[in-house]
Amino acid sequence: MPAAPASSAGLESDACYLAMKAHDARFDGSFFTGVTSTGVYCRPVCRVKLPRRENCCFFRHAAQAEAAGFRPCLRCRPELAPRAANWSTEDASRILALQAARLIDEPDAWSDDGPGAARIAARLGVSDRHLRRIFESQFGVSPLQYLQTRRLLAAKQLIADTRLPMTQVAMSSGFASVRRFNAAFVAHYGLNPSALRRAGAASGRQGDSVSVRLGYRPPCDSEAMLGFFGRRALRGVEQVTAGAGQPLFARTLRVAQGGRSHAGWLQLRFDPGREQVLLQVGESLATVLPTVISRVRALLDLDAEPMVINSVLHASFPDGDGLRVPGTVDGFELAVRAVLGQQITVAAARTLGSRLVEAFGEPIATPIDGLDRLFPTPAAIASASGDALGRLGIVRQRQAALLALAQGMLAGRLTLHAGADVPTTLAALQALPGIGDWTAQYIAMRALRWPDAFPAGDVALQKALGVGSARAAAEASQAWRPWRGYAVLRAWHRPTPVAAAPALAEEPRTRTGAIA
Repeated sequence: MPAAPASSAGLESDACYLAMKAHDARFDGSFFTGVTSTGVYCRPVCRVKLPRRENCCFFRHAAQAEAAGFRPCLRCRPELAPRAANWSTEDASRILALQAARLIDEPDAWSDDGPGAARIAARLGVSDRHLRRIFESQFGVSPLQYLQTRRLLAAKQLIADTRLPMTQVAMSSGFASVRRFNAAFVAHYGLNPSALRRAGAASGRQGDSVSVRLGYRPPCDSEAMLGFFGRRALRGVEQVTAGAGQPLFARTLRVAQGGRSHAGWLQLRFDPGREQVLLQVGESLATVLPTVISRVRALLDLDAEPMVINSVLHASFPDGDGLRVPGTVDGFELAVRAVLGQQITVAAARTLGSRLVEAFGEPIATPIDGLDRLFPTPAAIASASGDALGRLGIVRQRQAALLALAQGMLAGRLTLHAGADVPTTLAALQALPGIGDWTAQYIAMRALRWPDAFPAGDVALQKALGVGSARAAAEASQAWRPWRGYAVLRAWHRPTPVAAAPALAEEPRTRTGAIA
């Protein structure tokens, strides 16, 4: 059995034990408990018999627990926990380490050979040695150990929830070969991957789909989130329908990985009683399940840490503690929709988007009625003529912006996902025709998952804050850093006597006051 190491710096062990005793989902993913009597590490929400206090040690990250010799619990499954994603605006070393971890966690940020410490350091503009030193001081493990844990937990989920051949499990999880995968799995978990599959019997498989559960930290206003998506649903691509107790959200999507394009569908619903989302994914996307899970977590903002955010925002926005920032499963799609929505109503933007999908989206067969189109690719938009776009009702200024977006994506000058560099991407977006600060900030808030995005020029935001200019809005926002993106959602949603101020279910407004 592993020996009890010193708990991670900054963790209050007694408080962690109380949270574990209460199965408090607010702390899920914020720490993990290693149990020396069993050699297993668990999430705070694990429902196994509570271990004795003297047998528990606590870690901020799963990688730390595994580095100490603990293996993941097969019941609470640490791979399902929300990620810890604290942000800071003060500690430069912590910012660097967190950004490095964010790059490791983001599958869309890397090509087939995956991230490495040297490449991450180059991306962040520091030396490999400096990155390793800062990372180990912040997380207690090296970048390689952190990455290895991420890959192994992703593989563990594929083994438990799919029937993919082990070769595909290894490759989908980022391992270069089955031999390396098997060796790492046995070394870390003391169990052969095939034995784990036999024990789990692929319990997440349902016919031609795979079902997994994703944890989140309460509170979470799922009704507001699904209402936001429902009012923007494009025909053929997405829909929100009534379900048993909770609405169902379904959509099509395309994932490019390993030189191949994988197209399929997903369906999800919230399970508030268990603080989980039940995700069902079509069989055609099973080989890229880790990427799909990452995108769904971003779509629903499942890794948000409400206690940290609310400690900054609650005094100003006491009614918004459960609100999350809606994300996207496709950054290019979100950018296109943001451009289409400039200065028109939500309904009009949805109509334009649906026409674009009908004209340029590929058909796809799914088991869900009405879900039969993929959103157009950058190549499809880039090859569209001005006349073809004009017939859809898209004005020339928007046509130029759409073509520039598509060409930037195809040329690799523009990347729109959570691993992208925010300042560089904001500058690249605003260099395109028809895209100003508001649109760039909105894209950063939803596609780049930048929690401090703040479209100060938004008229409705200014009215909700009781100010009359972008400068005054920016000055008022300084107290909410680094969570200004969440403050924007709360301001739009907050009850206000100003009739023009929109709710969360309505789109933000541009400088001109028209709904985007």
